[in-house]
Amino acid sequence: MTVITCIEDLKRLHARRVPRMFYDYAESGSYTEQTFRENVSDFSKIRLRQKVAVDMSDRVVAGKMLGQPVTMPVALAPVGFTGMQSADGEIKAARAAEAFGVPFTLSTMSICSIEDVAAHTTKPFWFQLYVMQDEEFVDAIIERARRAGCSALVLTLDLQILGQRHKDLKNGLSAPPRLTLTNIVNMATKPRWCLGMLGTKRHTFGNIVGHAKGVGDLSSLSSWTNEQFDPKLDWSKIERIREKWGGKLILKGILDAEDARRAADFGADAIVVSNHGGRQLDGALSSIRILPSIVRAVKGQTEIWIDSGIRSGQDVLKALALGADAAMIGRAYIYGLGAMGQAGVTKALEVMKKELDITMALCGERDIANLGAHNLLVPKDFEGEWA
Repeated sequence: MTVITCIEDLKRLHARRVPRMFYDYAESGSYTEQTFRENVSDFSKIRLRQKVAVDMSDRVVAGKMLGQPVTMPVALAPVGFTGMQSADGEIKAARAAEAFGVPFTLSTMSICSIEDVAAHTTKPFWFQLYVMQDEEFVDAIIERARRAGCSALVLTLDLQILGQRHKDLKNGLSAPPRLTLTNIVNMATKPRWCLGMLGTKRHTFGNIVGHAKGVGDLSSLSSWTNEQFDPKLDWSKIERIREKWGGKLILKGILDAEDARRAADFGADAIVVSNHGGRQLDGALSSIRILPSIVRAVKGQTEIWIDSGIRSGQDVLKALALGADAAMIGRAYIYGLGAMGQAGVTKALEVMKKELDITMALCGERDIANLGAHNLLVPKDFEGEWA
């Protein structure tokens, strides 16, 4: 394949070039995967209004997120195991995002550490925090993010208890991954990936190993991660983290209007309408379907972003027209990373920006700030408030 025209092209390359266990980790949801599928399919139910005989010159798709200028209102979402999709994957993705002019978010469960990414980039990035029961670890990693110059903390709220993902269990995908005979044989069919991994020293979870109590190597990592996600996370603990951090705070995993109002009243600088890419509560509504009810609840009180299911610039436009201020992409850039490394992340961003720009023009708009419900044809039953 020599011509990449859409995210689907990158997805096909990703599937060919990355071991099955890591491809499936990215391309899966929990239980029946209903929410995982509908995150994507519900975007196709929203149609666009074409406008003609209007001036389409001098278009602007740039915007701001948390007051930061961005080439387009899209950020790279936090994704665990990114460094297993491509060697040094977090560094590659962060560099691509920086060069393109959009924010990058590093996951707690990254392979490259906070310090690693900071050493290989020149601008601040964001750090995503999973709240663990070990408060000393939480406090220490927040301080590490501060020292590394991270400009915002993304607090994930929807992974207090891990949703069951059948593919991961069947593939032996854990922290660390189990090297079964099947996995080793499959890896051997991916020479490009293997060569990359042989050429890097980064094979473990750099934010955890050597930093968490009792986790000195990979052998002790699995039991620690299985026990540490904090099921008691509540608003009092969120307040404690905010006070410890003291900077811009983004609350990710909002899928309910009441929770959105609570987050806005709490003073979150932004909320992310998200169902964790369909990887947690299977049967929940898609992010795009729930978005209108959250916009009605808190629009103007805080920035509203959305993730889960975004695979094109057209999807970004639809979300913005329904009231989101910005979008975060995960799988779309992971496909690019697995397919072509840093160049693939850049290609994913280029593809989405071009789709966003051309679609906006054909909808009769010249400035992304002017997008609204008037650009869409939305089914009458497309609401996030069900009886």
